[in-house]
Amino acid sequence: MKKADIGLIGLAVMGENLVLNMESKGFTVAVYNRTTEKVIKFIDGRAKNKNIIGTKSLQELVDNLEKPRKLMIMVKAGNPVDTIIDSIIPLLDRGDIIIDGGNSNFNDTIRRCGKVEKEGLLYIGTGVSGGEEGALIGPSIMPGGSKDAWPYVKDIFQAISAKVEDGTPCCDWVGENGAGHYVKMVHNGIEYGDMQLICETYQLMKQMVGLDHDEMHEVFAKWNKGELDSYLIEITRDILAFKDKDGSPLVEKILDTAGQKGTGKWTGISALNEGVPLTLITEAVFARCISAMKEERVQASEVLEGPGQFAEFDKKEIINDLEDALYLAKIVSYAQGYTLLKAAAATYGWNLNYGGIALMWRGGCIIRSQFLGKIKEAFDNNSELANLLLDPFFKEKANKCQMSLRKVVSFAVLNGISIPALSSALSYYDGYRSERLSANLLQAQRDYFGAHTYERTDDERGKFHHTNWTGRGGDTSASTYDV
Repeated sequence: MKKADIGLIGLAVMGENLVLNMESKGFTVAVYNRTTEKVIKFIDGRAKNKNIIGTKSLQELVDNLEKPRKLMIMVKAGNPVDTIIDSIIPLLDRGDIIIDGGNSNFNDTIRRCGKVEKEGLLYIGTGVSGGEEGALIGPSIMPGGSKDAWPYVKDIFQAISAKVEDGTPCCDWVGENGAGHYVKMVHNGIEYGDMQLICETYQLMKQMVGLDHDEMHEVFAKWNKGELDSYLIEITRDILAFKDKDGSPLVEKILDTAGQKGTGKWTGISALNEGVPLTLITEAVFARCISAMKEERVQASEVLEGPGQFAEFDKKEIINDLEDALYLAKIVSYAQGYTLLKAAAATYGWNLNYGGIALMWRGGCIIRSQFLGKIKEAFDNNSELANLLLDPFFKEKANKCQMSLRKVVSFAVLNGISIPALSSALSYYDGYRSERLSANLLQAQRDYFGAHTYERTDDERGKFHHTNWTGRGGDTSASTYDV
């Protein structure tokens, strides 16, 4: 019997659909699940009469693979991945490849890559984005790890991935050890930001502008035909038009408490470690946290006051402003995300292709959009671009849209509507474009109470000074360092 081109462990939603995708592209796949009933059900159901081999043990799975063996793990991130790796290492031969396709923390991937390579094996940690539908018909795939493994999986990964208009696959090698999972993590952080921005826009349309759900549906449908064309705008359009059995909008019957799986939080933690101001994405994470405080918010709504009445505005004009505000905030979100990628690449020694990453996100994944094509062009034109806001195209757009963002944030504040992501976008924009900020006073405060020193405007950079502010201190200063 013909052996399989690749094996997959974990037949949950993503695993099953990836197997069917691989098989549909001409590959034979062997599958295993800890609960063998799932294997039997899959083989007798969706996999029936297909080139898919069901196995009931890890040894049987390994025995059914062509060499070098390629084994993809699709299980819950964390200890389950380590348990499987420990179980399969003794069953494999030198040069075989272990692939983790789950949402693993990049630090775990760095550790696992080193461990597996010491055993003479190869390791890939790959981000897979697109959800259930993407896994089945074409996800965005972001592989990193042992580069020697890439030629053996390239044909499979690129065959099953989404394609852009010219047929280019939304999959390419990202970089060493944890680079693939890091890029996926930042993708998910940007996803958090995009979703929160859209939700705040919806809230403003509903609560401030007074649009009904059919009107909001029409606005998002129009936006999806323009510069905001994206998967998330598209599904928002559809959600707003979806009616419950009684004919009312289903979205309004969904409790306003959001869940999260941790990748947005990891992105924020990494940004703090790298010293990168990832303000919008981090606010999007915190917005989910405050949404979970439902009972407290209900109590607070009964005792804490807001503005007495809504400020006046022109309805048509504010909808146009919302479109431009959303676009600029989106630029800021991606600018912050790419700044984080550049910082991490320097820290971990990764050689990231930023235009290539935009291309990988251009199709198949949750944040896929027309917008990403412009990001690819920006980095193709200048691979050393420090910030998207400095690219000629995005600079022009930012200058055009900034007044709309100001108006939207002002109206929201005056009307007492919480918009943490939109307002943080404006704060970042104004902070980034400011030649001089208030940090001079902050450094004076730090030197006053902790002798942390400061640099002077009339002296060279890198030369630090300390002042005896009270006359009671000495000349000894603390050592300078950055966390």
